[in-house]
Amino acid sequence: MASVSELYDVGWEEMRDKLRKWREDNSRNSEQIVDVGEELISDHASKLGDDVWIIYEQVMIAALDCSRDDLALTCLQELRKQFPDSHRVKRLTGMRLEALERYDEANKHYDAILEDDPTNTAARKRKISILKAQGKNGEAIRELNEYLEQFVGDQEAWHELSELYINEHDYGKAAFCLEELMMTNPHNHLYCEQYAEVKYTQGGLENLELSRKYFSQALRLNNRNMRALFGLYMSASHIAASPKVSAKVKKDNIKYAAWAANQINRAYKVSHKPRPSDTGTHIATVKESANTNCCILGRGRPSTNVGFSIADADM
Repeated sequence: MASVSELYDVGWEEMRDKLRKWREDNSRNSEQIVDVGEELISDHASKLGDDVWIIYEQVMIAALDCSRDDLALTCLQELRKQFPDSHRVKRLTGMRLEALERYDEANKHYDAILEDDPTNTAARKRKISILKAQGKNGEAIRELNEYLEQFVGDQEAWHELSELYINEHDYGKAAFCLEELMMTNPHNHLYCEQYAEVKYTQGGLENLELSRKYFSQALRLNNRNMRALFGLYMSASHIAASPKVSAKVKKDNIKYAAWAANQINRAYKVSHKPRPSDTGTHIATVKESANTNCCILGRGRPSTNVGFSIADADM
């Protein structure tokens, strides 16, 4: 089989730079990292200088993602030789044990790190990840709450806690976590979108109105967020179908839903994808879809290169 350098006619410098770019972009494209990194450390390790150690770490983590324990062990052994007492290398050892589902042994490594350094956040997070992997969501939530009492500014931890609460269907607490995230980063459209999804799932007219507002805000922050656009369509449709709202509110929300439907159809046309059948712009279609009581929470994130302006919807 041809090597990466032969397939793409690149030298070791380009391969090194590509790995660096992926690190800087925080890209977890593990299969590509393994393909490039394995050849680089096998054939050109002596040319990499001090960069070789961060590359070993990068390739090892990618190898764990790809179930390449042989490659992960090779990288880990090199790191152990160079940094025998490093907490970072001990954490990598624990991560390999996690990948092998040897959770008790992994916990011993993390406990040893925390005994030397109680403020080591990475080791504490790994222990929480083990609880999650074992399906012990209740314990993971408790540990994560204790962690956040000490490290309240950790956005990654707040987001993980919100996901755990969603898995437990505790949407009120999930919403609180997302509110904390929006306060620290109000311009992140994904936080607004996820908060809107939680409020939509909670149901009730007040939550639906709040959901529509935050889907709208997510679109203002990123007008290519198709998931938020679908959310705006669904929330406005449900509000319009509610018997509790006034004629004006019903009329306004029919307008919002119709606008969102138009934008969805436009986006799918431009991207040459088949139009979804439930996003027609006819008012009767909007009203009919509003009668469907469904949960919007999910994990896939459709995207498109089409931009649109939410200003015309006047929300």
